Amino acid sequence: MKKKYTTNKNSIVYACRYLVAFCVKYKRKLLTEDVAERLSELINESAEDTDIVELNVYPDHVEMLIDVDPQSGVNKAVKRIKAHTARVLRKEYPDLMKKVPTLWTESYFISAVGNPSRADIEEYIDMQKNSQRQKDKMG
Repeated sequence: MKKKYTTNKNSIVYACRYLVAFCVKYKRKLLTEDVAERLSELINESAEDTDIVELNVYPDHVEMLIDVDPQSGVNKAVKRIKAHTARVLRKEYPDLMKKVPTLWTESYFISAVGNPSRADIEEYIDMQKNSQRQKDKMG
């Protein structure tokens, strides 16, 4: 069964999934072959409180499906990923600096994905009831 919920270090249970897309400055097709492969590695490295569910790198933009800890926030996660990847890629591939003044556009697209169904919510509530009953029996 696919994991529906995540728990963070503060015991907050969440399911915050987003579709995120961002573009190379001027939509230049710079994310090819080894740059695209390295970018994928860097995105996964910089994820921190973010689970990269799906990642597609195209020559001129990136699309990813991510789960984000609500205490961190999707905006911070995207800014962290864009900043880290731009810094490292521009250092490792100096030719990028000649083609664009900055690697990414300032803007990006975010859309919440997957409203839970009533059945999912009822299942979660039942799971919590059963968990509490187990605790009550033990102590």
